[in-house]
Amino acid sequence: MSETDDPRPWNDEHWRRVLTPEQYRVLRREGTERAFSSPLHAEKRRGTYHCAGCDLPLFTSDMKYDSGTGWPSFFTTLPGVFDTKTDFKLILPRTEYHCARCGGHHGHVFDDGPPPTGKRYCNNGVALRFVPAT
Repeated sequence: MSETDDPRPWNDEHWRRVLTPEQYRVLRREGTERAFSSPLHAEKRRGTYHCAGCDLPLFTSDMKYDSGTGWPSFFTTLPGVFDTKTDFKLILPRTEYHCARCGGHHGHVFDDGPPPTGKRYCNNGVALRFVPAT
């Protein structure tokens, strides 16, 4: 996908064709992958993490840290890449974040992260594509 393509008008049939079943469940149906199931949780190389739905760069490896939760975690994002909404699925409100370009669900942001932001963007690994630095 090029940076000029707009995935927002893509219909459900298109998303089912271009995503794996697990990516579809997480990105399009706001699912959650099992903790410690993503190889990106242990990824240590330098690079950039992109949205698996539309390839928008979201995080750099410098923003990643090990939160101990079993999901790739980041203390900040690249500017303007996510929209948020309140999620009440577990009764207590949580802040859910979605790709600003394609609307894909990535995870939840919490206020228990490290300095300098104090944020923990807890991301489903299946919703990401890692691009190693060259």
